[in-house]
Amino acid sequence: FTLSSYFTLQTFQSQCSLFTCQHYKYHFINQNKTWDEAKKYCREKYTDLASVYEETDINRLQTASKQDKEAWIGLYNESVTDPTKWKWHWSQAREKYTKNQTNWKDEEPNNVGGREYCVIVKAPKKYWVDITCTPTHPFICYNATNSSDKFYVSEEQKNWLQARRYCRDKHTDLVSGKTQLEDPQLTSKLQGKKGDHWIGLFRVTWRWSDGRSSFVRPWNLIFSDSQPDNKTLILINENKTWEEAINHCRENYKDLISITDAEQQRWVQERAKNASSSHVWLALRFTCILEDWFWVTDERVDCKNWASQVKTDDCNMSGAMETGGEHKWYKEDDMMKFNFFCSKF
Repeated sequence: FTLSSYFTLQTFQSQCSLFTCQHYKYHFINQNKTWDEAKKYCREKYTDLASVYEETDINRLQTASKQDKEAWIGLYNESVTDPTKWKWHWSQAREKYTKNQTNWKDEEPNNVGGREYCVIVKAPKKYWVDITCTPTHPFICYNATNSSDKFYVSEEQKNWLQARRYCRDKHTDLVSGKTQLEDPQLTSKLQGKKGDHWIGLFRVTWRWSDGRSSFVRPWNLIFSDSQPDNKTLILINENKTWEEAINHCRENYKDLISITDAEQQRWVQERAKNASSSHVWLALRFTCILEDWFWVTDERVDCKNWASQVKTDDCNMSGAMETGGEHKWYKEDDMMKFNFFCSKF
């Protein structure tokens, strides 16, 4: 199985190819069938054609194939029947995307080059424009639990995926829905501002055969950081104390790695398997003043993966993740020496 097999798509469904089924784990079927025949076979014998939702699924899929052959998976393109399929990103938004609830600029969306999957709002008239997801722009976040300050307008420059991650970590999500975008509070915040801001609208043309939408792609067509293992962090195979590790990262890259959600945890733990130490340092530090843990990179410690309840009176403690087992986090003395991850931006 190779990544090139991800391009065996709906256009060629009449051709015959091998295929891969999903049933708890992936099963490689060494038979040649069309895509429709393969889907029918998998649904009769297993669950469905293979779906990929996490970075670790790609490795599992490749392991299941056991040979370098192209194989069908359950991904197909809906653009043949609905070329303008859009969705608001925040799943809890009450408003669904409908053609009469839009504010597209004239002749938009136009999907230039077939790669315009994300949307910016253009001040001051708040027109929507579809563009590629890789340029950096300011963005707008929504706070679902704060009625007095429902919106955060950031002037930081991020691509769409980075903006989404920031909004999910610090707030609720990217602003979603025409109703939110026309809220008087947001209108007031945008008053006098110029330029383009990311919003939570994106194009969904790909779907898995089990009916679920696919926005995360295993190939690097949409997002510049869609493969974070190679682009956003680097494993340093040198044993250093926590202070030596953080100084190394800040001198040569950006900082020690922090883990703010389950997706990042999966990325880091997969790379951690290549470490030469029992643990890898994280940007976690214990403060005796507040008697709590914090990320030195200023993110909130919302995502937690401690091996057990962490209580300590020792001020010289930092967080490290085990490189094997369940990849749990442990409190370790600062003077211990481990490998570590540096973030590149």
